[in-house]
Amino acid sequence: MKIINQIALNQNQDRSHHIHVMQDRIVETLTLAEFDRQAASVAQHLYARGVRAGDRIGVLAKNGLEWAILDLAILKLGGATAGFEMGRFDPVEAVERYGLRLLFADTPPRSGEDIIEIKRIREWTNLEPTRKRFHAGYGAADICALKFTSGSTGQPKGLEATVGGVDDSIATVQRMFDHGDKDNILVFLRLALLQQRYWIYSALAFGHDVTIATMDNVLSAARIAKPTVIMGVPGFFDLVKRQLELQQGESLPSDSVRYAAIQDLLGGRIRYLWTGSAPASRATLDFYNDCGVPLYEGYGLNETCIVAKNCPSANRIGSVGKLLPHKTLRFDTNGVMIVGSRNPVNTSYAFCAPGESERMFLPSGEVVTQDLGHLDEDGYLYVLGRVDDIVSLSSGRNVLVRPLEEGVKREANILECVLYGNGKPFLTAVISAGPRGHRADISAHIARMNRETLPEQQILGLIFAAEPFSIENGLLTSQFKPKRAEIFRRYNLELQEIYAMPLGKGELAVRYAPKSGL
Repeated sequence: MKIINQIALNQNQDRSHHIHVMQDRIVETLTLAEFDRQAASVAQHLYARGVRAGDRIGVLAKNGLEWAILDLAILKLGGATAGFEMGRFDPVEAVERYGLRLLFADTPPRSGEDIIEIKRIREWTNLEPTRKRFHAGYGAADICALKFTSGSTGQPKGLEATVGGVDDSIATVQRMFDHGDKDNILVFLRLALLQQRYWIYSALAFGHDVTIATMDNVLSAARIAKPTVIMGVPGFFDLVKRQLELQQGESLPSDSVRYAAIQDLLGGRIRYLWTGSAPASRATLDFYNDCGVPLYEGYGLNETCIVAKNCPSANRIGSVGKLLPHKTLRFDTNGVMIVGSRNPVNTSYAFCAPGESERMFLPSGEVVTQDLGHLDEDGYLYVLGRVDDIVSLSSGRNVLVRPLEEGVKREANILECVLYGNGKPFLTAVISAGPRGHRADISAHIARMNRETLPEQQILGLIFAAEPFSIENGLLTSQFKPKRAEIFRRYNLELQEIYAMPLGKGELAVRYAPKSGL
């Protein structure tokens, strides 16, 4: 029986493994058997309210046990969970726009039959289910989730995820990583992201622990729950790296000390770390891998799920791993990657602006990723950047900026860098620097890079941002990706000043954004 049907239709009897959830600095723990029973109880309540297979149930709430119980209950009913990011969706509008049967929220804007406070879930966990099964099972093409893009601008695009696509991804990852009895997988990104919920499904299907936390309490959760695996975006592992470097100072170049420091901060039992969703810098990858704490990078999109992944049996640092066996990959004439799947996530968006589906999905069901890449002779995939990462200078030269941005970030005290220059005579870097980021050192680093690059690749403008880019100030997405358009809008005045400055040969135009600029 496939994975989603296995956990949806069967009663879990596992009393040896647990789900741990950290909320308000307290860890709540349930055996997987009790977690499953409570989800069945909630499913019984929702069934009595008229929820049936195929219904969409929305969740607009922070990570918590109620979120996880409700999601499993929806699977037991044969429904589809629509996970919404807090702050980006209006609950009342979401019910109508996305055809929701019910919406559960942390803070409902009004009381009613269709919008319910998620805390009510706790009241429904003690019912004795009268039905062993609430539906006959999902087909591979049936929908079990509605997920949304996390892009930096515009209305998020809605994508219905098929059960076959979810099953393929979870089963393949299990064969690659062999999660089992001694494992405890820690997830802290929003459960609204379908892939974060995969690890709950994995625990139920394969028998291991899972810990749910939030970005605010992930390090506390790691010290208490002692995970063996942590799923995180590169931005999180960058933060851990910088924190340890600040704490340990000059002693970190020692591999043994660095290994001990990482393990101590993350609970002491780390088997490996997993990252994706955005490019990881080589400096970050080396920081962990060189001292024996594997950080495996992969590649995928909302529209494709996981396409390639490094793993214990096949790891080439700098690549995003080998292609998963249920995926296909080809390149168009410009080097853009086109991905196919045995069971596609879907072949179109369910909700989007006109033309968006056709731009992303081919009639074959393949996905035009808008990413540039290549395969090496051993089958490892390298992602070079997005089509959008190509800057066309006024000279007519096209420059792929992502490798240059990664080069800038090799200066240890640079947190983030985005390059600007479409239609301009040269590139300008907008820099987000750390507390130890000395402007003279950063300028010297860029000057050294310029001596080793082609003329069109040289960075001749430099803007020091008023404060580090963050989710809170609106310059990073929820997955720690820079919001390029918003960064350039915020620093438009400084950019104009840069290009108005007369430059001598080899000079670097520099501007410092005032605090009021943010």
